[in-house]
Amino acid sequence: MDDEESMLLEKEDEEESNVIHQLMKLKRSQRWIFVFISIFFLILAQAVAVLLGRFYYDQGGNSKWISTLVQTVGFPILYLPLCLLPASSRTSLSSSSSCSIKTLVWIYLSLGLAIGLDNLLYSYGLLLLSASAYSLTCGTQLIFSAIFSRFINSEKITIWTGMSVILLSISALVIALDGDSDSPSGGYKWAYMIGCLLTLLASLIYSLQLSLMQYSFEKIIKRETFGVVLEMQIYTSLVASCVSVIGLFASGEWKMLRMEMEEFHTGQVYYVMTLVGTAFSWQMGSVAALALIFLVSSLFSNLISTLSFIVTPLAALVLFDEQLTVAKIAAMLFAIPGVGFYMYKNHLDGLEVQRARKTEG
Repeated sequence: MDDEESMLLEKEDEEESNVIHQLMKLKRSQRWIFVFISIFFLILAQAVAVLLGRFYYDQGGNSKWISTLVQTVGFPILYLPLCLLPASSRTSLSSSSSCSIKTLVWIYLSLGLAIGLDNLLYSYGLLLLSASAYSLTCGTQLIFSAIFSRFINSEKITIWTGMSVILLSISALVIALDGDSDSPSGGYKWAYMIGCLLTLLASLIYSLQLSLMQYSFEKIIKRETFGVVLEMQIYTSLVASCVSVIGLFASGEWKMLRMEMEEFHTGQVYYVMTLVGTAFSWQMGSVAALALIFLVSSLFSNLISTLSFIVTPLAALVLFDEQLTVAKIAAMLFAIPGVGFYMYKNHLDGLEVQRARKTEG
């Protein structure tokens, strides 16, 4: 029976790898067209999601749990790319994985709970910070990614990683010390500082869950095909959405939703459109991120995701008339090369992998 299961796994991986292989066989120009399209939609989706989240609060929305829920509740959209895979690749992860159903359930629950907590912290951070300050603070996730990748995934910390961490740390410190006169916290320094700390904690948890997810694929599930990654995203989002719904009812915020919708400054239609648009944007970003993982690499996908946190402040300055303070300019000047050094480190890693493959060949 074990031999049959092993043969089935090999057949499924072979069929799915053939699909990816055909994608990789596209002309270099064609492949990079797909890459740039994915980059565009990832940056656009995350920027729109953050801006809509800030718009929700500015127009009278106040439910932190609704703001948390919309970050994952659009997960059914992910079934579309899953259905486009070959039939054999759509088999249940529980029936095709080398680990037990109990282990998979534990992974889904633990990661889903972490995502739910993470999204709640992000919601509070966005409530207390302007869109630009929030986005620049979120850029610190690369710092935590470097640390967790070193201790959990045994990845090297190079001089380029170190320089990136230093520059992004300075960028976060500059934002944290900024008075941010246009902050939604009403000028209260303590509220602004709490917003920065909560966003930093959310970035830490996000980076930790990425490393734990990679560890799960490599050491526990021992499969990392497109279908498996997609199913992981779907089931953990389902758990996180359930956590948000429970929190919505347990906190009593659900009782105020009707009043909130009626008193929304731009009207009830815009209220619904804002929430639906936010949910759709987060999931569109997820699909684009998954595409980049398999077209380039998971690290590259994470880097592009971080780039959106530099684009968002510029859009916020125009859409919300936020002030371009000296601190924000300084933070962006530190953040841009910080991300650049991390991207260069990723480029060097890619060259090393190519050399290793040529040596083996």
